[in-house]
Amino acid sequence: MKELGKFIAGKLLQYLIVIFLMLTLNFLLPRLMPGNPLVFLAGEDVGFMSSAEKEAILDKYGLNDSIIEQYGAYIKNIFTGDFGYSYQQKRPISELLVERLPWTMLLTGLGLVLSTVIGVMFGAISAWKRGTRTDANLLTVFMFLSAMPSFWVGMILVSIFSAQLGWLPVFGAESAWSNFSGMERLIDIGKHLVLPLATLILISVTSTFMIMRYSMLNVLGEDYIMMAKAKGVKEKAIKYKHAMRNALLPVATVFMLSLGFTLGGATVIETVFAYPGVGRLMFESVLSRDYPLIQATFLIITFSVVIANFLADLIYPLIDPKVGSGNG
Repeated sequence: MKELGKFIAGKLLQYLIVIFLMLTLNFLLPRLMPGNPLVFLAGEDVGFMSSAEKEAILDKYGLNDSIIEQYGAYIKNIFTGDFGYSYQQKRPISELLVERLPWTMLLTGLGLVLSTVIGVMFGAISAWKRGTRTDANLLTVFMFLSAMPSFWVGMILVSIFSAQLGWLPVFGAESAWSNFSGMERLIDIGKHLVLPLATLILISVTSTFMIMRYSMLNVLGEDYIMMAKAKGVKEKAIKYKHAMRNALLPVATVFMLSLGFTLGGATVIETVFAYPGVGRLMFESVLSRDYPLIQATFLIITFSVVIANFLADLIYPLIDPKVGSGNG
């Protein structure tokens, strides 16, 4: 128990240092980008404005303050939960995030769960049938999927299922001006979700498949598996009770790490399908040099990744006691 306490305290200190560095980089990176936010604050008329008018706008948004003063205000706002005001969209950032986060969590959360289940299932089958035609076919299919860029997969699916067959909507998370409610709205949301979700699963399933296959192959070579086979234990029991359960440890770690990225959305996929998630919001904020919005979206992503990593570190000793005891 004492070793476990030291392990947790050490990890906590590491993550506090990571959070400090993360906050500082999150402040500096948007300001090191090329471009001038004044263009987006003042609009197309910026070229006709006098120097005094430009200075007044920069003063209003605190962009004329020194970097130290801006950094101090940025840290203060984070601890008070005030993300500021979007230059481009002219709305409080907290409102924008509340609107976008549910769509992102629906898309990426569902994508992570389904891709993990599919990857684990086919990874276990491939390892169990190692060296057979089934193993070779599965490896070929999943390697092919991993080589395809997400925007290309999305465009292919749109051209087939939306443009050619007309089965599914092309863009958005729900039909505009439809006034659907209840079950009709759920069906509409489901139809809009199919193509971006399918794209996300197709491009992300291979990593889980490969990890599960490799882990399962290692477990199948262990002495206790050989002993179980020698004792005549049924194939199904060896596969699911002994091999597959022990092979899931690396998959659980990858799942927890991937969980941290779910709030960040899938930027490319959300952009291709005009899906109103956090990833698309971040893409739009970078294009418009919207500093407060860039900082808020990056902050959410990095915080969620740090928290997911910390939770993975806490859970791992419970799954594998050797990690927390100093023997791992």
